[in-house]
Amino acid sequence: MSQPHKDKDHWSAQSYSAAASFVPKLTQKVLQYLDPQPTDRVLDLGCGDAKFTGNYLHSVAEVYGVDASASLIASANQDYGSSKARFTVLDCRYLEQDIEAVSGVWDKVVSNAALHWILRDSSTRVNTLRACFSALKTGGAFVFEMGGAGNVAEVHTALMSALLHQGLSIHQAQEASPWFFPSDVWMRKTLEDIGFIVEVLEVEYRPTKLTTGDEGGLRGWVKLMGASMLGVLEDASKREAALEQVCEVLSTIVTRIEDGSEWLGYVRLRGVARKP
Repeated sequence: MSQPHKDKDHWSAQSYSAAASFVPKLTQKVLQYLDPQPTDRVLDLGCGDAKFTGNYLHSVAEVYGVDASASLIASANQDYGSSKARFTVLDCRYLEQDIEAVSGVWDKVVSNAALHWILRDSSTRVNTLRACFSALKTGGAFVFEMGGAGNVAEVHTALMSALLHQGLSIHQAQEASPWFFPSDVWMRKTLEDIGFIVEVLEVEYRPTKLTTGDEGGLRGWVKLMGASMLGVLEDASKREAALEQVCEVLSTIVTRIEDGSEWLGYVRLRGVARKP
């Protein structure tokens, strides 16, 4: 469920599962708010490999999933594509350019763990949220969960520091960050300014256990989720050195001594906004 602001496609269903298989599993609340109904037509924004979509697909009439990653969309179509579920490559920063998406026929627009990537670009941020409004029928609901202010602050800081250590300026390091983690105050005002009626908006601090295995854990998470930050270092040896520094700096911070498990400080921003 991810959508980096860089053009290079770092994603694959295999790498996502290895590094972040917990993401589509920790969805009880957002699924409750989605409240899927048999007649619902759903636009799934930043659907990724559709593992999250699969949690509600059987309960609705139609799903149209969009994501910037061609690799993840290929996996979505392979595993979940059907007469009632279509998945298309689309840079959701420009959602308003997809006529089908913004046709005003959708009962629900849902996004899980993707908006913090999609909204990274300040020049397209509000337009994307306006497009979500346009996509909905009157009375339709925009249901989302994303990273909120302070999300994964420890690894975000360590990545920034590693880039500085490799010679980038603070501005270059900040520009390389692929995420936008807004506060609930910013999100409420922005949605209401667009015309939404905000019914639910909540912040949850949710420490999250990382996966294990060769491509998992902290290293796997940073390598995948931080790929666009590491990618600004053109030299492969510098990328590896930055990755190692992040892992070494965070090793005692994210590791629990009782069992060696690794945890990151996830902050989730979750909401339901309705089109009147």
